[in-house]
Amino acid sequence: MSLDDANTSPEVMLQFYRMLYPFNSIFNWLNHEHVPTKLFTHREFSFTLQGDIYLRYHSFNTAEDLKKQVLALNPTRFEIGPVYSAKPRDKKTVRPAAFSPRKRELVFDIDMTDYDGVRTCCSAAELCSRCWGFIAAAVKVLHAALVDQFGFRHLLWVYSGRRGIHLWISDPEAMDLTDDQRRAIVNALTVVEGGKEMVRKVNVRTANRGLPPSLWGALAVLRTVFGPLVLDDQNCFGSQEGWETLLQLIPDHPSLSTLRSEWTKYPTRPSAQKWEELKAQINKTKGSDHTRLWGALEDVILQYTYPRLDAEVSKHRNHLLKAPFCVHPKTGRVCVPVDPSNIDLFDPRGVPTVAQLLRELDIAGEGADWEKTSLKPYVEMLDRHTMGLMEEARRTKRATAGGYNGKTEKSHQS
Repeated sequence: MSLDDANTSPEVMLQFYRMLYPFNSIFNWLNHEHVPTKLFTHREFSFTLQGDIYLRYHSFNTAEDLKKQVLALNPTRFEIGPVYSAKPRDKKTVRPAAFSPRKRELVFDIDMTDYDGVRTCCSAAELCSRCWGFIAAAVKVLHAALVDQFGFRHLLWVYSGRRGIHLWISDPEAMDLTDDQRRAIVNALTVVEGGKEMVRKVNVRTANRGLPPSLWGALAVLRTVFGPLVLDDQNCFGSQEGWETLLQLIPDHPSLSTLRSEWTKYPTRPSAQKWEELKAQINKTKGSDHTRLWGALEDVILQYTYPRLDAEVSKHRNHLLKAPFCVHPKTGRVCVPVDPSNIDLFDPRGVPTVAQLLRELDIAGEGADWEKTSLKPYVEMLDRHTMGLMEEARRTKRATAGGYNGKTEKSHQS
């Protein structure tokens, strides 16, 4: 079989779904148990068909039911939504008041296009291993904040297949969050709005101009990223437009005009040198000026490297998000889980494509499945993540049963 790696024709996709897609692993991950529960049976699935036909409110009892429908529809992709109070496929037969989203993973979406104002290597839908550094920095900061500050434990990062990354948090506490609670978490984590506009300054400082304690850890991580990524690799202040943007992010001060004329005279100075010269000028200032300007330098680090979140994705329980292991129709790459502890080593261009996997399947011979392809480590990553969810579900059941038995025994004794 000779296939172009970006080939996502209907024939290719049907083979992928029939022979490679890990339906059982997806079922276990969403369901938290081996036997179907409402976490799966009342879960909404939507499908995008060839020609951008969009179908919503499908639901299934088992992984096999889901697979049958996917093979029948052969979608270009499918999305996963919330757990409803009734089965989504019964939506038309239940009263509107009796149909509402009840549970949903807390999800986040980070898209590389929101970094177009800072990255210099690519733009729009393009992505390379160099600008992936911005996504890697975002993963480090967001993962640490959600674990350390909010106490979440079950975080699954998934490459979007083209230019971004998704996060699914499946803790029972995350599943139960209301829309207002989700909005509060997103607001607490939002420091930089996405988009190309860079002149709008970060505004997170307290009345005494200090950073809130919640950002101390993020800044510590981002300081180590800023030099190699923003100054050296991206050379963000190398052009006149770049250094003018930088100077606009610093409060007015006589030292700025000195730097501006110096950089205009010697425009080819690299960003790292310009940054050191800016710090040297600020170090000459004293008192409140020094505090204010040094704080502005920290804000620049945040402005260029802090995660840019697509807030609307996270705020509402009824939002749908592309399922892991779907195939991106433009690149042919599979949306695979990513290990946050090795995020710097992840190369989006090295992710297997559907065509590559089918070639591997051909070589493996008749009866082979994903275990004989380069998809295997990614499916196993999801399965390891799911084991943690299932263990928590078992502990909760045991604790609930123990509490109930304890109460019963006490009542008998009385």
